[in-house]
Amino acid sequence: MTADSSDALRLTSSVRDALLAHARDGADREPPEEVCGVLAGERGSPDHVTGARRVPNVATHLRTEYELDPAATMATIDRIEDAGDEAVGFYHSHPESDPVPSATDRARATWKGYVYLIVSPPDALRAYRYTGDGFEALPVQVESSE
Repeated sequence: MTADSSDALRLTSSVRDALLAHARDGADREPPEEVCGVLAGERGSPDHVTGARRVPNVATHLRTEYELDPAATMATIDRIEDAGDEAVGFYHSHPESDPVPSATDRARATWKGYVYLIVSPPDALRAYRYTGDGFEALPVQVESSE
């Protein structure tokens, strides 16, 4: 089955640039660390991301895992909703590997129907929708920021 535009993830170029910058910040640490956060915008067909909010990574092994700080994540989602937007999904980085879900990513995913975006420095990003059984790849469409 091929994806059409309703199966894509749309994001602004400014969000793409912010995600890549955050991922590079994590990759530049010694040792490198995965970074993470919440994607804000509008859920629909397609989902449209207009903002990215950083959330601390509280995983035990920051170099190879991410775990969004639970309290900070819920507070971030509340702020997104208070501003009239929706939580579209989540992002994290793979500072030393390709932007594809790892075994840990697959085991820890819980938000069925939401987007999981993975960023790998210097400039790669891929999006997936969590189906409850696994991840389905989504094309990423970058729009110029207004």
